[in-house]
Amino acid sequence: MRSARARSSRAAPVVALIAGALLWSGCGGPERTPATSPPGTSTGSTTTGPTTSGPQSPSSSSTSPTSRGTSPTTPRPSSSTRATPSPSRTSSTSRPPTTSPTSPRPTLPAALADGVVTRVPTSRKVVALTFDGGAGAQGAASILSTLRAQGVPASFFVTGQFATANPALVRQMAAVGPVGNHTWDHPHLPALSDSAVRTEVSRAESAIRAATERTPRPFFRFPFGESSSHSLALVHAAGYGAVGWTTDSLGWKGTSGGQSVDSVVARVLAGRTPGQVVLMHVGANPDDGTTLDAAALARVIAGYRAAGYGFTTLDALR
Repeated sequence: MRSARARSSRAAPVVALIAGALLWSGCGGPERTPATSPPGTSTGSTTTGPTTSGPQSPSSSSTSPTSRGTSPTTPRPSSSTRATPSPSRTSSTSRPPTTSPTSPRPTLPAALADGVVTRVPTSRKVVALTFDGGAGAQGAASILSTLRAQGVPASFFVTGQFATANPALVRQMAAVGPVGNHTWDHPHLPALSDSAVRTEVSRAESAIRAATERTPRPFFRFPFGESSSHSLALVHAAGYGAVGWTTDSLGWKGTSGGQSVDSVVARVLAGRTPGQVVLMHVGANPDDGTTLDAAALARVIAGYRAAGYGFTTLDALR
């Protein structure tokens, strides 16, 4: 009996201690995480183990008791939802289109921006001698020699094939005056497709650039003088203005075509007027081999000077 009372008296403080501990825990005292809780296991508002980068899952938060007087822990925002702004980056959806914008139409000098130019707009007594180079170059050396000896500037139009075959001559031409674009192989442009016209112009431009290290823009001459409003628009879009002529010497017809040195001189000088553009050729007539323009040039120059005329180039159209 005495031993039972003794055990009861010793047990009373233990029971009181346990009851007090329970009472302290129920009143919001600190909780201790059981040592047996595996890492990452939710134990109310406290989670052991590694902290997750995102909000807790619904199943975890739904089991968090709130009856103990403690507020559930607010999930730590993940790196993707934090308020601290990160350096702005252009998203793939906001990048500009990868296609190149349409190239603007090249700006042409006012004198070349409309139709085919047939004279230099001036009241001065000057003329522009122009020479075309296409099929052959039989008279080119003689023409260049006369121009240099007389100190006369001139302008030239050559095909791409001519420039490729005669690069040294074309460089000499460029030293005398501007060298313009006369297409690649002298076709009838109004009969070609748009793409073919563009190719004719661009191939010739590349060949002339290679020979002279200069651009032939903005001067272009239609083969045979044949053009249409549409082909002219294509040439303009390529950065060229079209230059025709005031007077054709007709030396290209040769003696087989009823021409002579005398007829060439007379025809050219009869058309003299301020700003006159004269058409001559550096090649020979394919049937008789004559180079009438080359043979007549010295007399033509002398005739202009005797009438009080000087000489200019197509650069006056710029």
